[in-house]
Formats: sequence, structure tokens, C-alpha cells
Amino acid sequence: MSNISENIKQIKEQIKKFATNVKRPQESVSLLAVSKTKPISQIIEAYEEGQRQFGESYAVEACDKIKQLKAMGYNDIKWHFIGPCQSNKTKLIAEHFDVIQSIDRLKIAERINNQHPQELGTVEIMIQVNISNEAQKSGVSISDTPELIAQITEKCPMLKIIGLMGIAEDTTDTSKITAQFQALQNLKNELSFKYPDITQLSMGMSNDMQEAISAGSTMVRIGTAIFGARDYSKHI
Repeated sequence: MSNISENIKQIKEQIKKFATNVKRPQESVSLLAVSKTKPISQIIEAYEEGQRQFGESYAVEACDKIKQLKAMGYNDIKWHFIGPCQSNKTKLIAEHFDVIQSIDRLKIAERINNQHPQELGTVEIMIQVNISNEAQKSGVSISDTPELIAQITEKCPMLKIIGLMGIAEDTTDTSKITAQFQALQNLKNELSFKYPDITQLSMGMSNDMQEAISAGSTMVRIGTAIFGARDYSKHI
């Protein structure tokens, strides 16, 4: 058994444990394997363990991998874009990804709306919210999120908003992390009254998965704990 296979098994056991601890069904939390900077061979190893959802952050690198894997017959993978959406990369993202988790501006949403192939139908998106209020992080503020969603709903018919994504502060203070995740959960609950399609909460990574699941995360994004350390020396 490969390390990747074993790692996925262990992470799924952790998800099950953390969900059970807060009386949630284990199937209410899905695993997104973050495969950015990782070779196709490792994605295939994860696929053979049953993993079907993968997250990428670098549009050019990701699209090359997606095209190669589809040509090899791996057509049932759901690809999530989780990195910052740069204006000069939106066409690639719009054409190749099934879910775009990092929409935080109307301009980017409109570009993706106009560049997504109509024959593919609507593309699922999440709104990235800056729950830690850190200047270096992408994301719309909690207070501005309802207005952004209203604008996208009105102006972008090819986009289907299915949830919110957030990244907590990198801190050892778990009470801070929990409060930030809980704020995103509260926002999701408020929005879902008006927008019933908003059901997903993408929050939690290796270091804060337990707090995220306790606060209601429906998807945790795990990379290094599955694939090992990343090589950032060459990516675009």
C-alpha cells in the first residue's frame, strides 16, 4: 500500500472521528485532496484509493494535468480551483474547473461567467470570505458578502453559488480559529434562507480540521498530509 493510500485512509478516519464527536454524520464532510504542485502519478494513486475531488491553485499547471488525466480516461474527477483568481487566468479556470472556490470580486465572477463554455451548463462557485481579516489574505469581508452574492446572482447566470470558503488565521489559539469558522457558518445559515443553493462550507485544513468540522465544515482541504511537502520552485 502506498503512503498516499494510507494517508487518505488515516485522514478519512480523522474526519469520521471529529464528525462523530459533534454528532454529525461522517458523510456530511467530504475530503478535497489538494494536489497543487504534485505530479499526475500521485493524483492517480489517490484516485485509486477512491478519491474523486481534487483542488488546484495554479491555473496553467492544473489545466495541463486536467487535460492529460482526461486523455488517460480519468473523466469522473471533480476539479476545484482554490487559488487566487487572476484576471489573466480566468479563461483557463472557466474552461477546465468544475467548482471555483475562490471568487471574491464581481469583476472576476463576470469574467468567468462570460468565458465558461455555455455547452457545459452552469459552473459551481463558492465565495471566498476573509474570515481572519488579514490584509494579506484574499476574500471578501463578511459584511460585504451578501451584496457580492446579490450582484453575482443578478449578473452572472452561468454561475451557481453553492457555498462559502474561508481560511482561518494561522495561530495556536484554537478559540480564535473556532470563532472565525463559526462566523462563516453563521453567515452561511443567514444566506441560505434567501439562497437555498448555498449549502457548502469549505473550511479546514490539516492543522485546524477538528475546529472546522465542529463549526460545520462540509469540505476540508488537505494537501501535505496526503501528498507530502510541496515543491514551489516551478509553478504558474
